[in-house]
Amino acid sequence: MAGTDRTQQQIGGGPDIILVGPQLGENIGASARAMLNCGLTAMSLVNPREPWPNEKAVKMSSGATEVLDKAQLFDSIEAAVRGLNRVYAATARPRDNTQRVVTPRHAAEEMRQAVAAGERVGVLFGPERAGLKNEDLLHADTIMTVPLNPAYASLNLAQAVLLVGYEWFQTGADAEPEALRMNATRPANKQELGYFLDRLEQELDASGFFHVDDMRPTMVGNLRTLFQRANLTEQEVRTLHGVVSSLVKPTKPRN
Repeated sequence: MAGTDRTQQQIGGGPDIILVGPQLGENIGASARAMLNCGLTAMSLVNPREPWPNEKAVKMSSGATEVLDKAQLFDSIEAAVRGLNRVYAATARPRDNTQRVVTPRHAAEEMRQAVAAGERVGVLFGPERAGLKNEDLLHADTIMTVPLNPAYASLNLAQAVLLVGYEWFQTGADAEPEALRMNATRPANKQELGYFLDRLEQELDASGFFHVDDMRPTMVGNLRTLFQRANLTEQEVRTLHGVVSSLVKPTKPRN
């Protein structure tokens, strides 16, 4: 989905995203794009297989070059996490290490609190083919595992970064879960809606729609409930008036 708007204020900060042994520049670029989607701007690369900087990463980032331009290069995980206070390791495979395991959602809440308290936090992601090694996990305080289909929990690198980044972003998002875009109109008030419903009822009476008297109250109630539930705008009510007017006016004979 296209959604770039450079006029909006850029969101930054958050945990460091540490890619350990990434194999392809394209995957680094796709991860940078996923990061910027979620307001994450700090990328660290540990021994990428291809030379860095990488033009293929730039092309695949779809404009998220501010992440790539600031990416730091390290020759070991130890060096990459040296300045961090807390480290999570993303992995899908069960391990023999005795370590705490959390979901990305729970980790995101912890990371948000830690960052607010002035701590630096990082998340390790392993190479595309096999993920992090057991010895890599020893650099992390906590394992992060995504609860997915146990028979097929495979994610590519950018998907994993996006999933963790999304959970991070949601912990600080203030967007309403649902909103109605009004454009140039406004919600219809009860007087406007009531006038339309009265008119509709009158015209249905005149057309003989309520031909069973005993059923009339139920049918009227159903119609009124339907339109009340629709949360109509003022423009929509006016359009419905036009529909009724068109239906009740005499029909011109066709030639």
